[in-house]
Amino acid sequence: MEWKLFANLAETAGRKDIALDLDGDATVEDALEALFERHPDLKSDVYEDGELAEHVRLLVDGADPFETADGYGTTLDADAELALFPPVSGG
Repeated sequence: MEWKLFANLAETAGRKDIALDLDGDATVEDALEALFERHPDLKSDVYEDGELAEHVRLLVDGADPFETADGYGTTLDADAELALFPPVSGG
């Protein structure tokens, strides 16, 4: 599976794409933990009080797992694409 990071999250990690090799029954929570294990500085940008920060969007294959699936417990395919978007401002 692969994480796609955007804006300041990509800057913090030093890259936009991060490939992970997780077990076939991995969940969104497992993928987040593996991401933070590899790039611990991301955790403070993504989490608030141990949960996904309100201003951060997480998508699995283009869909929000908290709206369309089981949130952190959503099971991931081996070729899943996960994305993290920080808040975007501009005009």
